[in-house]
Amino acid sequence: MSTIDTKTAPRRELLFPTVSDCLAELDRIEAAEKNGQLTTTGNWTPGQIMAHLSAWIEYGYVGFPIKAPPFFVRWMIRRMLKRMRKAGQMGPGADMPGVEDGTYGQDEMETLAGIERFRSALMKMQSEPAVYHSPAFGKLPDEIRIKINLMHAQLHLGFLNYPQSQA
Repeated sequence: MSTIDTKTAPRRELLFPTVSDCLAELDRIEAAEKNGQLTTTGNWTPGQIMAHLSAWIEYGYVGFPIKAPPFFVRWMIRRMLKRMRKAGQMGPGADMPGVEDGTYGQDEMETLAGIERFRSALMKMQSEPAVYHSPAFGKLPDEIRIKINLMHAQLHLGFLNYPQSQA
């Protein structure tokens, strides 16, 4: 299987100001999947995308699979966070150094099960503060933690496509 350059792969530009906006997009994705009309332009299956997005929210409640990077790396990541928040989006194609496949949590999952897992994670994130804090960003106010996860979802769900009549 060839690998797609996700920095240049076509994707939809999404904007989720609230968890409700993300949940509405999940409803459209679910309808497209049930109608056999869901496709992807990235390297992961829809189920892997849902598992990955879910996992990164869940890590705030069960613990993160990585340790804090060195101070200088954390400093650079926090500068990137400021730029991401100002732009309202994350960029594609960033890999975590030393991590197989570049990140965690992209386990293979059936799409509909992944959608349910992601819905559940979003609802928990919206209603409960995190127990564990990001090794890279440290302790964040809930508002910012939620926004980061929504930007993460904007990026990855943008690689999923369905007929515009679903929108």
